[in-house]
Amino acid sequence: MTPRTSGHPDQVITVILGGGEGNRLFPLTQERAKPAVPIAGKYRLVDIPISLSLNSGIKRIFLLTQYLSSSLHRHVQQSYRFDDFIPRGFIEIVAAQKTREGTSWYQGTADAVRQGLIHFDNHPHEHVLILSGDQLYRMDFREMLDQHVASGSDITIATLPVDAGSAPSLGILKADGTRRITEFVEKPKDPAVLAKMESKSAMPKGRPFLASMGIYIFNRDALRQCLDGNDGKDFGKNILPAAIQTKKVSAYIHDGYWEDIGTIGAFYRANLDLLAREPKFDFGLGTA
Repeated sequence: MTPRTSGHPDQVITVILGGGEGNRLFPLTQERAKPAVPIAGKYRLVDIPISLSLNSGIKRIFLLTQYLSSSLHRHVQQSYRFDDFIPRGFIEIVAAQKTREGTSWYQGTADAVRQGLIHFDNHPHEHVLILSGDQLYRMDFREMLDQHVASGSDITIATLPVDAGSAPSLGILKADGTRRITEFVEKPKDPAVLAKMESKSAMPKGRPFLASMGIYIFNRDALRQCLDGNDGKDFGKNILPAAIQTKKVSAYIHDGYWEDIGTIGAFYRANLDLLAREPKFDFGLGTA
């Protein structure tokens, strides 16, 4: 049998991480979760990953929430009415909760997904697309999915080419000529370590480093194996560095606009970008 070389969005569920406190965005997060922060007047940050997922044909979405989530829940419930226009699609809000087995809230990105597995397993799927709820970018996830399936990867990480000045503040991956990831260093400050992290794949001039965008595609079984075999709380710090040693982990290179809205400065820059005569980003959400 010839192996499939492309994936189908109907085989994918999306998981959006929306539970962070957003301390660095205070006071914008004084009364709301970070993904509920307004942007461009009429949108919320969470609208970006939701719209990109829907426009990529991935219509089954889980939103993991925790901190000051009432405003976020209300916005999603009022804005996305799937019965009206998207058959078989849904957004299921999975709020953090204490149980007899666990007495703590989400402790990190991986811990949030680990606690959500019981909800995901109720729906047939082959792949899990994990997205952040506080980033500004545009991407067609079908292209990333096709590469993931064609390469036979267990995990694919969306990456952005960056220069040496930006690399120390990001998670940096090293990929070989086939885009297989061989190393992962979180925020490398040591110049000697950074020098070893230049990727071998063809890279844009002046941007020889691959930064993780916090966007992942996992095969269903690989995700469970990674989370069951490692009690780490965070994907970037714990799960992915370990997975590189035992799984086939590949880089998908996205050479476009991307802004992580993690600080007041980043939020300010993103809004200025939107006001430019030729904006670096536009909300043409009708197509991915």
